[in-house]
Amino acid sequence: MRFKDVFSIIGPSMTGPSSSHTAGAARLGRIARQWLGCTPERARLTLYGSFADTYQGHGTDLALIGGLLGYVTDDPRIPDAEQYADEAGMEVEFYTSGLPAPHPNTVKIELWHGERACSLIGASIGGGSVSVHALNDFRVQISGEFPTLVLRHADKAGVLASVTSTISSSGVNIGYMQVDRKARDGEALTAMEMDAPPSEDTLNKLRSLDHMLDIRVIDLKRGVDPDAV
Repeated sequence: MRFKDVFSIIGPSMTGPSSSHTAGAARLGRIARQWLGCTPERARLTLYGSFADTYQGHGTDLALIGGLLGYVTDDPRIPDAEQYADEAGMEVEFYTSGLPAPHPNTVKIELWHGERACSLIGASIGGGSVSVHALNDFRVQISGEFPTLVLRHADKAGVLASVTSTISSSGVNIGYMQVDRKARDGEALTAMEMDAPPSEDTLNKLRSLDHMLDIRVIDLKRGVDPDAV
């Protein structure tokens, strides 16, 4: 039976039968949405482990959809997330898999909007905390606890030096950084957890750097996404 009151499941105090299956799921949905950069037109979600076994009973499906719509974990619209997704024109498909996964509460989220497409693999690891393991098949380790800058760029000498110099000159500290690449001189992805979100001026400077392909800011602390529907 699905929950009727979102605050009894994923409220700020994390009460309810399973914050891992609801609060964490909503946060994973929001991270995927911010990685895409807008409300998806189509979403395909593949659930693994206990997510796959109990996602309807624990409201994991509604929480994931709510996150994709830009809602925070205690948003009162989450119990009706399917309705709001329909109204927003967002098509959502759920699949389950028995294949091994990094964590029992793992989901692969694939999103599309026009020519934009992205994917995320992440897990809800307890108490509403999450861990993102992959973005577009690049290895990452993102917690969602800090503002995170995600850069897609060419794997060229000097790119990272230019990026870190630009951020350092803005006065923002980088707490953690991870880089992965698909091939030498191919596409690379850098994820940086930061002490504060970068300013628009800093983002514009980063966009102007040579070999920069795309930039996204993942920030769960800013409340409901400005373009939430």
